Amino acid sequence: MQATDGTAAYLRDNGVEAKTVLKVTEGRPHIVDHIKNGDVALVVNTVGTAASHADSLSIRREALNRGLAYFTTMRGARAAVMGIEAILKKELTIRSLQEYHCGS
Repeated sequence: MQATDGTAAYLRDNGVEAKTVLKVTEGRPHIVDHIKNGDVALVVNTVGTAASHADSLSIRREALNRGLAYFTTMRGARAAVMGIEAILKKELTIRSLQEYHCGS
């Protein structure tokens, strides 16, 4: 897993192995370079500050150009991970939206 400094530290503190990569504004090679090189399979890009919002444009553009899954919230990323885990465990069932809301 690759992440920018603060996110990588958070992940490591919570038992997830993460390599630190540079933000776009921090020099090269930065996260967009890693995306272009094919080193990234999925992007989780939450935006908090004006600087991170500026970085997110180039990250989002390159992720979309490469056909990568791109999430802007941790809730969305978590849902994707849960879906991937279900597929890998072969525990995925398909139901209509109405079935989910009826409690079926």
